[in-house]
Amino acid sequence: MTTTIIGFPRIGEQRELKYTTEKYFRHEMNAEELEAFGKSLRQKHWNLIKDSGVDTIPSNDFSFYDTTLDTAFLLNLVPEVLATIELSDLDKYFALARGYQGEKGDIKARPMKKWFNTNYHYIAPKIELNTDIQLVGTKIFDEYVEAKELGIETRPVILGPYSLLHLSELDEGVNRQAVIEAFVVAYKAVFTRLTTLGAEWIQLDEPALVKDLTSDEIAEFEGIYQSLLADETIKVLLQTYFGDVRDIYETLIALPFAGIGLDFIEGIQNKALVQKGFPKDKILVAGVVNGKNIWRNNYQTTLDLLTELDVKNVVLSTSCSLLHVPFTTENETFPAEIKEHFAFAKEKLTELLELNAILAGNGQDELAANQALFTKERFVKNKALSQKIANLTEKDFTRTPAFAEREVLQKAQFNLPVLPTTTIGSFPQTKEVKQTRAKFTRQEITQEAYDNYIAAQIDDWLAWQTSIDLDILVHGEFERNDMVEYFGQNLSGYLFSQNGWVQSYGTRGVKPPIIWGDVVREQAITVKWSQYAQSQTDKIVKGMLTGPVTILNWSFPREDISLRESTLQIAFAIQEEVLDLEANGIQMIQIDEAALREKLPLRKTDWYEEYLEWAIPAFRLVHNKVQAKTQIHTHMCYSEFTDIISAIDQMDADVISFEASRSNLAILDELQRQNFKTQVGPGVYDIHSPRVPSVEEITQTIETILTKVPLEKVWINPDCGLKTRGVPETRASLANMTEAVKEIRKGL
Repeated sequence: MTTTIIGFPRIGEQRELKYTTEKYFRHEMNAEELEAFGKSLRQKHWNLIKDSGVDTIPSNDFSFYDTTLDTAFLLNLVPEVLATIELSDLDKYFALARGYQGEKGDIKARPMKKWFNTNYHYIAPKIELNTDIQLVGTKIFDEYVEAKELGIETRPVILGPYSLLHLSELDEGVNRQAVIEAFVVAYKAVFTRLTTLGAEWIQLDEPALVKDLTSDEIAEFEGIYQSLLADETIKVLLQTYFGDVRDIYETLIALPFAGIGLDFIEGIQNKALVQKGFPKDKILVAGVVNGKNIWRNNYQTTLDLLTELDVKNVVLSTSCSLLHVPFTTENETFPAEIKEHFAFAKEKLTELLELNAILAGNGQDELAANQALFTKERFVKNKALSQKIANLTEKDFTRTPAFAEREVLQKAQFNLPVLPTTTIGSFPQTKEVKQTRAKFTRQEITQEAYDNYIAAQIDDWLAWQTSIDLDILVHGEFERNDMVEYFGQNLSGYLFSQNGWVQSYGTRGVKPPIIWGDVVREQAITVKWSQYAQSQTDKIVKGMLTGPVTILNWSFPREDISLRESTLQIAFAIQEEVLDLEANGIQMIQIDEAALREKLPLRKTDWYEEYLEWAIPAFRLVHNKVQAKTQIHTHMCYSEFTDIISAIDQMDADVISFEASRSNLAILDELQRQNFKTQVGPGVYDIHSPRVPSVEEITQTIETILTKVPLEKVWINPDCGLKTRGVPETRASLANMTEAVKEIRKGL
């Protein structure tokens, strides 16, 4: 057998890509310097993979921001408005990703959406009536040639035409069939150019095939590839991941692909499909090493799977791109008895090589060591917690009184104006804030000095919020490094890496904590600073928590127990925190479930049985014991929620805020259609862009909201937390937001 991977982390071992690209954003380096850095980073990664012993290496998996956006620029899928602004091609690229506001014009960022069931986000392409779809870019060719000049023959990777079509926004009136025909011509041009350059293979990623497919969608896919593969000399690897291809397997194996890549980690049903028959003239790229979690591979389980598949031409691979795991465990300081259980991206390359050696009869020592690892007991299980979960009944997931009665009580108690204003929670984490927290962590300053600094930040921002007439205040979360890690640090059962960064979008990285054992709250987590902030003002200050589903989904979860059990453990811990906040005078408590959708199965047929039937009750468990007058808020972002609105309503929160501005408030129609009972705050401006929305722009957004949602149900807020934004743009945007609300109220 041979080995390969689908893709490799591009942010760099020490997040070099983030820091360098942000220098370009700050005008501290020019485009030529940024491009040169990108080239050096690509070469470093190619050589690392080559030196590891992996047989075939992908190229074009690198990106300065997002590979879907790269594909859009390659094929000229760019909005017409870009032609009206005098920017370089690179700056136009970043303008679509981040937005642009300056002397040369004003460009809104394209919608940023969740990449299937991961914590990565892609920039959604747009196809307008006048979009001239054709091959115009050179990135995929340039990077293939770069690698070839190093003596490395790569397999260029590109998002496939079917998935690109389904991830793109088509303007009304765009002829879908004409788009498909143009895609075929453009992709054929890519094939031809790569063949001319000497490429033998191309990898077309089609993750959209693991979703529920209708007969029309299958026919559409088949039509695309019958045209695309006709008379082609380059070998095409059709790569899927994040699930199984049960709806389209027979079509896939009948088409003239040279290879088909299947995920055998999340795509459990792929095993049975292959066992029914796999063509002898095709290569099966078997995704057997988990590309989304950080635990070591159980070699015996993988060997058994490969034996049961009984396919002759197999290439061992990862289940998906290694983009979704940290770079290497070499930069971690875990004790040896802990570190041995982990495999980050670099270590997964070794796992592929060891599995291949074992299959060749040369790796018995590696197999024995791996088997010994999986016989070890990692920790002592908490039997009382397991029993607590086993004893749960429907009553534990039900809050009383019902929402309608609570709504009346809360409106009378708080007596807020129409369109109450607030923010989502965090304020800018400036360089000074981060440095002060780091000094405290390194014990360079005392607890008293640190507390005084945090208190001063809270005081400053409370005063500023009051000055612009925000109705409900927040303390700003200056003491928190991350909305999940901060909570995990106060829960038993968690481990924290030092350099376990994973790209979330663009230059934004997250460092997911690791759920190592049973989770129990050891002490109060947020009460101190929430209570302090409330004591400094007569206005209401929201308590800010992260919900159990998000804490789980933004952690690397255990694989020895179910996601349901792990989430309920966390839910009990957060429930204790909610009750402590309430007991200490916090009247509004926001429990963020930003990542609610993240582990939602990609097939709708699996949504309730495999996820929503326990994820929604887990949230209700957190707040079911609070008093009727305590108002429970939640917040959701980074995803499309229109198709699970009814489930979200069942969370039984009192107020829900959504990230909605980047999707042009598309969620409003569904809220209206479903008679959404919960009060709602659709974000009125995009915080992922540095541009400052005008009062007029926000006023128009609010007016749009009021055409779809009853006035008495609407809250006004940004669409997400403000941690990543700068202070000047944050204050300008929020001041414009409150001014817009004042204008609307005058009209009412």
